[in-house]
Amino acid sequence: MKRIFDIILAISILLISIIPILIIALIVKLTSTGPVLYWSDRVGLNNELFKMPKFRSMKIDTPEVATHLLTNPQSALTPIGNFLRKTSLDELPQLWNILKGEMSFVGPRPALFNQHDLIALRTEQGIHRLIPGLTGWAQINGRDELAIPEKVKLDTEYMQKQSFTGDLGILWLTLFKVVSSHGIRH
Repeated sequence: MKRIFDIILAISILLISIIPILIIALIVKLTSTGPVLYWSDRVGLNNELFKMPKFRSMKIDTPEVATHLLTNPQSALTPIGNFLRKTSLDELPQLWNILKGEMSFVGPRPALFNQHDLIALRTEQGIHRLIPGLTGWAQINGRDELAIPEKVKLDTEYMQKQSFTGDLGILWLTLFKVVSSHGIRH
């Protein structure tokens, strides 16, 4: 049921947002050098790597690390990078991963390939057996503000209590958090 829901919702969002997606792509291209999409190696189901796209919100020479590890994240943003991140519009290309089955709408956010501490803690807890999500329990309970052990604790809670109605609640709360830009640092 979750997979069918993911496909139907992803196709619906794509149909509704095709014009905004094209406009964002054009603005990214016109306001900074480099490709429109940034493809990062992410850790998915059973710790398998997959390529996850985002609209590029950072300059092309930015190191591939979690944003909070950059010395001055604001200086690495493109002219519209801050807007894309605060509105989470940079995440729209991940609908592709959802359609492919590499991601779901709800699950633990996929770790960067080099976030070894997060990957190890998630594997210890069995979280690596979940399909990563566009949003998740940890996302709506702190997002960028959470320390890694707290994220893993929340991911574990999600794993133990996951349900279709719970996922719908997480999606609803995510919409509220995105609209209010709550919990976003960079």
